[in-house]
Amino acid sequence: MTIRVLVAEDQAIVRRGLRLLLESQPDITVVGEAADGPEAVSLARELRPDVCLVDIEMPRLDGLDVTRALAGPAVHSPLRVVIITTFDLDEYVHGALRAGAVGFILKDSGPALLAEAVRAAHAGDAMVSPSITMRLLKQFGPIAPRPSRRPVAALTDREVELVRCLARGRTNQEIAQELFVSLSTVKAHVANVGEKLGLRNRTEIAAWAWENRLVTET
Repeated sequence: MTIRVLVAEDQAIVRRGLRLLLESQPDITVVGEAADGPEAVSLARELRPDVCLVDIEMPRLDGLDVTRALAGPAVHSPLRVVIITTFDLDEYVHGALRAGAVGFILKDSGPALLAEAVRAAHAGDAMVSPSITMRLLKQFGPIAPRPSRRPVAALTDREVELVRCLARGRTNQEIAQELFVSLSTVKAHVANVGEKLGLRNRTEIAAWAWENRLVTET
């Protein structure tokens, strides 16, 4: 299956480079390009791509506002947004993930990680550049405190184990190996936990774990 991607980046040369990198992958195609925020929102709503790759600093409407418009809590049918930026700033990362992004990638991460982030978003997973993942999640609570979210139903012991694995940045495959269960069982647990917590993706679940001190070290 080909993953359809929209690229939103205000610099034409960078936008062209991202297209070339993505389309060098056999399973990814770029279906549209946007040069500013409003164009990104309009094209995304029109084309409904599988993944929106959005630069955080764009004219007229920045990447955070674009993300809120396409994937925010109030959006009925959210799209999957991956933020890409040159700036490794905590406030950008927190803002993007709270706005509904499922990934945050630095532009110098390289083509392999860029493609991996797109594939992860398409599969319903989340990808944050490894250099900032643990720093980000450890700081979620102190940087942006908010009331603790109580589960709609109590998490089982196995679900708590899984949440701790997610908070430590483990992939589904790594969790399956660590908990001695199948990959499909891991995916089912992630879906169940998300439903119980009222959260939409792995990143939000991991953030919840750090905010609620379910895990305190990697």
